[in-house]
Amino acid sequence: MTKPADFPPPFRTADYVAAPSDPPEERIDVGVLIVGAGPAGLACGIRLGQLLEDAPEVRERLGEVPVAILEKGKQAGSHLLSGAVVNPRSLRRLFKGRKRLDEMPFYGPVEHESVYFLTNKSALRIPAPPTMKNEGNYVASLSRLGRWLAEQAEEAGAMLLPETAAEKLLVSDGRARGVRTGDKGRGRDGQALGNLEPGSDLVARVTVLAEGTQGHLTGVALDRFGLTGEDPQVWALGVKEVWKVKRPLDRVIHTLGWPLRPGAKYREFGGSFIYPMGEDMLTLGMVVGLDYRDVELSVHDLLQELKTHPLVRKLLEGGERVAWGAKTIPEGGFLALPKQLHAPGLLIVGDGAGLVNVPALKGIHYAIESGRLAAEAAFASLQRGQTPATPGALAGYDETLRESFVWKDLQEVRNMRPAFGRGLIFGGALAGAMTATKGRFPRRDLRLERDADVDLIRTDRAKSYPAPDGKLTFDKLSSVFASGNKTRDDQPNHIVLQREVPQDIALLWERMCPAQVYEATETGVDVTPSNCVQCGAITAKGGRLTPPEGGSGPEYTLT
Repeated sequence: MTKPADFPPPFRTADYVAAPSDPPEERIDVGVLIVGAGPAGLACGIRLGQLLEDAPEVRERLGEVPVAILEKGKQAGSHLLSGAVVNPRSLRRLFKGRKRLDEMPFYGPVEHESVYFLTNKSALRIPAPPTMKNEGNYVASLSRLGRWLAEQAEEAGAMLLPETAAEKLLVSDGRARGVRTGDKGRGRDGQALGNLEPGSDLVARVTVLAEGTQGHLTGVALDRFGLTGEDPQVWALGVKEVWKVKRPLDRVIHTLGWPLRPGAKYREFGGSFIYPMGEDMLTLGMVVGLDYRDVELSVHDLLQELKTHPLVRKLLEGGERVAWGAKTIPEGGFLALPKQLHAPGLLIVGDGAGLVNVPALKGIHYAIESGRLAAEAAFASLQRGQTPATPGALAGYDETLRESFVWKDLQEVRNMRPAFGRGLIFGGALAGAMTATKGRFPRRDLRLERDADVDLIRTDRAKSYPAPDGKLTFDKLSSVFASGNKTRDDQPNHIVLQREVPQDIALLWERMCPAQVYEATETGVDVTPSNCVQCGAITAKGGRLTPPEGGSGPEYTLT
């Protein structure tokens, strides 16, 4: 049987690792360099600012820029997308009375919730599984929350550097030294254009990789320092929309079942979410594990199909779509965690580390907590007599993370995701036993299989996707426009993959991509990289996403 792993991308980790090359006087020196302005990276910057406020001598030793945060998007929040229902626990710990929850940009607490099992025409309400209960949690736009956290990080003294892609990991003498940023102003073939801005070496005492899902340099660092865990990471793809609606939604809704197929041969694991966003908006999305087998499955089109269900159609009636986006989610959980989350001069946090609780549909508060703990480990390593370059100097991060609620939560649900590889019914029964025993069942851990290693099948699934009408259902290209994507058509290709592949692989990529980047041809696949919204699905399913020019990609504001 054909599988994506048989056609690996021509990608070499060594091409993205280098020693600092700029002359010393041209390098940009920072104390702590945080790569990624998501919840983990911003929490790290905020906590470092708090610690440095009480340690002026350390701040002075770190130079003119004690803390810098790189963001490849136009601004903080531009590339952030989630459901999102947020557990506020980590935000309370991070701000410790400095900020109240009612000062944060939430849409409000979860007041009611419903879970439905869907068929194509009916909706059966079922009890919410214990892991999915959201009492005490808050509805948010992660993009909006990210912009607010960026403001707090800057107020705490961090320098935010938007539109800046981290292209290479700087390593010398066995330790991370920072990153080299990508060039701006190159043409499709790499030639210099009139507005060329060469990249720079950013050299730091500690580098914190907070790139989020499918982080480019995170993957490079895991390979370079031998940190990859025993089990591979696996992924899901989420596609979501934001709608202005006539009637307010008073609850959070999750669904299982249709439009996914329950048979084990399809390996379709996932469901949908519908969350209120104030009085006149709601967000809905479809999330599907990328270990599915059918080359005709399209998560974007499944979301369009979901909206034709009577339950969902009624919620959207008279409304208007105002935003769209897509993102991968690390789903391997505890089993897929790296062997360790530090190396000399380096820390890995958040989704890049795989800190997501799939049964609870939660990861944001784990990202924030990991960023906070990373800041404290980095700060400890910068005290007089300490050096972050020493092997083990940053091990305190791993130690405190293992003692935290993050580790406990992930350990209890560690076998649930692989259980559903055996189908919805059997997987659900296993998950129930795992919940009842708080992870003590089964005695031996299950194993994960790389998404790209799954054998493919081909059905006629695509025939049932609804035609786009521009009112309720939409095609992929109009959705890319709704994401605010403004990637230059003539910039270099940032997607690494084999072009001459069998039809099944080419069609898999064409259907899988929510942004219509890939088109199956008679001899393989054509690529339109300017459509890319950097969701990361191609990295899970046989290619490799690298950073495009800084400032490219979507400009999310409500996702």
